[in-house]
Amino acid sequence: MPAVRTLFLSDIHLGTRACQAEHLIEFLREHPAEQTYLIGDIVDFWAMHRGICWLPAHNTVVQKLLRRARHGERIVFIPGNHDEVLRDYPGVSFGGIEVHEEAIHTTADGRRLLLIHGDIFDQVTRHHRWVAVLGDMAYTQLVRLNLWLSWVRRKLGRSGYWSLAGYAKRKVKTALNFIFDFEDSAVRHARERGLDGVVCGHIHWAAIKEIDGLLYVNCGDWVDSCTAIVEHFDGRLELVVWRGSAQPAPLALSDASARPTLPECPAPVADIVMKASR
Repeated sequence: MPAVRTLFLSDIHLGTRACQAEHLIEFLREHPAEQTYLIGDIVDFWAMHRGICWLPAHNTVVQKLLRRARHGERIVFIPGNHDEVLRDYPGVSFGGIEVHEEAIHTTADGRRLLLIHGDIFDQVTRHHRWVAVLGDMAYTQLVRLNLWLSWVRRKLGRSGYWSLAGYAKRKVKTALNFIFDFEDSAVRHARERGLDGVVCGHIHWAAIKEIDGLLYVNCGDWVDSCTAIVEHFDGRLELVVWRGSAQPAPLALSDASARPTLPECPAPVADIVMKASR
C-alpha cells in the first residue's frame, strides 16, 4: 500500500560522489507512493563531463525507480539543466518513466501546481553558462569539504548534521538575495499561468511557503540536505529531511576513467548517459 499520495524529488545528481544515494534508497523504501515526480538534475551530466563516479548505490536508485514504474506507480521525469540532454525526449517513456518538460499536478485538495526544475528563473544559468559551470564546480567542492568536516565532527563527538553549504547560503547576502529573487520569479510565473503554486528544485534550498497568496515549494537536494516533499492523501504537503541510519564517509577522488553501468535501465537511457558523458 502507498504510504503517501505523491513524492517530489529533485537534484539527486547521480553520477557524482556528492550524491547521497544510500540515504535516498532508505527514503524510497519507507515512502511507497501512487506517483513520483523527479524534478530535474537527477543525473549530473555536467559533472560526468569532468569525471564519472557511478557507484552501485546509484544503480540501485535507478533500479528502484524502474521497479516502481513496472509495479504501476506513475514516475514522471522533468529534466533540469544538469540533465538537459533529456529535454530532447519530451513525451517519451523509458522503462515506464515518462519524460516531460514540465507538468501540472493537482493535489488531493484541488490545488493546481506547476512542476518545473527552475533553471529558467536563474539568469546566470540561462545567460552565462560558463559562470554557472564554475559555480557548480565550487559548490561541489564545498559539499566535499562539508563531508570531511562532518566526519571530523563525528570523531570529536559532535552530534547532528551541520551543513557548510547551508551556512554559506544563510550568511552570504548575495546568496540570500539570489534565493529570494528565484522564489519571487517562480511564484510570478505560476501566477501568470493561472495556477495555485509551483514545485521546483535547482537552488538546493528546500522550502514550503506562501508568497503573495501562492504556494512556493522547493524539493531541496540529495547531495547536502537530503530533502523531499511528500503529499499526503488529504493534499497536505510536507517537507521531509531524511538522515536515516547511515552517515556519509569521507570522499575519495572520483575515477575519471569509470563509466556508469545501468543493468536494468532501458537501452535508450544507457545510450544517453554514455553520449552525454563523452
